[in-house]
Amino acid sequence: MTTMKKAVQKLLSTTLALLVLFSTFSFTVDKHFCGSILVDKAIFSEAKTCGMDMHSHSEIDLMDEDNCCSDQNISVEGQDELKISFQSLDLNQQLFLTVFTYSYSNLFEGLPQQVIPFKNYTPPLIVKDLPVLNDTFLI
Repeated sequence: MTTMKKAVQKLLSTTLALLVLFSTFSFTVDKHFCGSILVDKAIFSEAKTCGMDMHSHSEIDLMDEDNCCSDQNISVEGQDELKISFQSLDLNQQLFLTVFTYSYSNLFEGLPQQVIPFKNYTPPLIVKDLPVLNDTFLI
């Protein structure tokens, strides 16, 4: 029973550690389109261009209408603050959290082992059946 409890505890702690890791993880996906065709996409870096935007600044001003390239950035921000105080919860949430913690902690407690002091001793041999000798039978 204790090995199963340890295995569940390790699995739960690993799951919670991964949950905290992935909830604080931030990343950016950068995509480069040439017209409606996706040329390149990159995570954690800039996407490579197709070479069409190599013009000088004066030419870009003239070719704004003809520019077919576009970049798209998708940012996923992770959670910055992980500390939640117990006082910020309302009364129902505090009650639920307290009852859940109490019942969950008592879930894995086993029954106390009963100590039987005469377990290793054999009972004495019966010489006479005393209850039968003292009974009276009506026939």
